[in-house]
Amino acid sequence: MISDLAAVKAHLNITDDADDDLITAKIETAESWIALYVGKDLADYDPLPPEIGEAIRQLVAALYEDREGAEPFPKGVHDLLAAHRAWGF
Repeated sequence: MISDLAAVKAHLNITDDADDDLITAKIETAESWIALYVGKDLADYDPLPPEIGEAIRQLVAALYEDREGAEPFPKGVHDLLAAHRAWGF
């Protein structure tokens, strides 16, 4: 896991530990999806670009708040990741 649980919880404005396991799972899902989207393992970034960190936090927030998957994907995430996406044909 690349993202810091405490930083993600601060973004979500969560101060207790009740959902730590759930949030950790959402972080892992978001990081995996973003790595696939940009075409690069996030561990290969040194340091992690701030746009990718923000995309992770936004995606985790969306996954956490909408656990049923009814809401559309956060539009800003694609914009934050655009410059880091590896294109191939």
